[in-house]
Amino acid sequence: MLKVGEKAPDFTLKDQKGGTFRLSGLFGVKNIVLYFYPKDGTAGCTKEACAFRDAYDVFISSGAEIVGISSDDFEAHKKFISEHRLPFILLSDEKNEVRKLYGAQTAFGLVPARVTYVIDKQGIIRMAFSAMLAATQHVAEALKVLETLG
Repeated sequence: MLKVGEKAPDFTLKDQKGGTFRLSGLFGVKNIVLYFYPKDGTAGCTKEACAFRDAYDVFISSGAEIVGISSDDFEAHKKFISEHRLPFILLSDEKNEVRKLYGAQTAFGLVPARVTYVIDKQGIIRMAFSAMLAATQHVAEALKVLETLG
């Protein structure tokens, strides 16, 4: 995993609409909650996404944007967003290149890891949190850090 204080690596991926998203497009504009999750529609991932959804207004009012990443394609993301009314960006990292770049590769040696980063407006990592079995705890941990960023 990347460490607190490191510069967040820039990347470009496809979003749920098939468009292009570049992380650095948010630098200087918003804090970023970047979360890696295993798979759309699974129990833990659905709980995590819905927890982020339910707190979305709090994230927005704290000046942050939520960005989720999994290896699912953008069609799967569209369906996941529609089924659960997710108001944030989901990105497709089908080759797991960004997952590797961020050191969020696998948990238990098998499943893609569940890792959340908070990145400030300058592109510096302010939180790196990994907890595979505590899907909804990622939301609380990210909010704690955002409170300190102002």
